[in-house]
Amino acid sequence: MVWKTCSNCGKETEMHSKDMCTTCYKKLMWKPRFAKCTRCQEEKILHAKGFCGGCYNFVFHLDKTKENNIKKWYGIDYRTYQKITKKCAVCDFNKIVDLHHLDENKKNNSDKNLIGLCPNHHKTLHDFRYRKEMRQFLEEKGIKVPIDKKLDFEMR
Repeated sequence: MVWKTCSNCGKETEMHSKDMCTTCYKKLMWKPRFAKCTRCQEEKILHAKGFCGGCYNFVFHLDKTKENNIKKWYGIDYRTYQKITKKCAVCDFNKIVDLHHLDENKKNNSDKNLIGLCPNHHKTLHDFRYRKEMRQFLEEKGIKVPIDKKLDFEMR
C-alpha cells in the first residue's frame, strides 16, 4: 500500500489511482458501468463478474452472511447450529430445519434447550391448539421439555 498526498483534496491517505484517494477517484474519474445483472436481470451498476452488488454478495458470500447472522441471532457458533438443525427431531426431515428453544427463552442457548424442527412441526408446537400433543410427542422421543404453566394452558 502506497501512502501519498491526494492531488485533489490534499489528504495523506492510501492512493487508489491517478494520484487520488479512493473518495476523490470515485467522485471525479470513476464511470460506473450500467448493464443487466446476470442473476436479477435488472439494469444496475455492475459490481463484479457480471453481477450487481446485492446479487454478487448473495452468490459469493451467502455462507459468510448466514454464519454471521446465526452468531448474531442465536449467539451460537455455526458448527453447533448445523449439528442441531441437521434434521427434524420429530420426523427426520432434513431439507429445511428451524431452531427451536424448548423453554421459549431466546437467550437460553444451551445445547439441552435447542432442537431442530421442520417448519410444520415448529409451527405446530407454537400453535396452542396442538402444543400439548406436540410436547407429549417430544417427551416420547426422549426430549426433555420443561414445564411451563403459561405454555400448557387449555381453552375451555
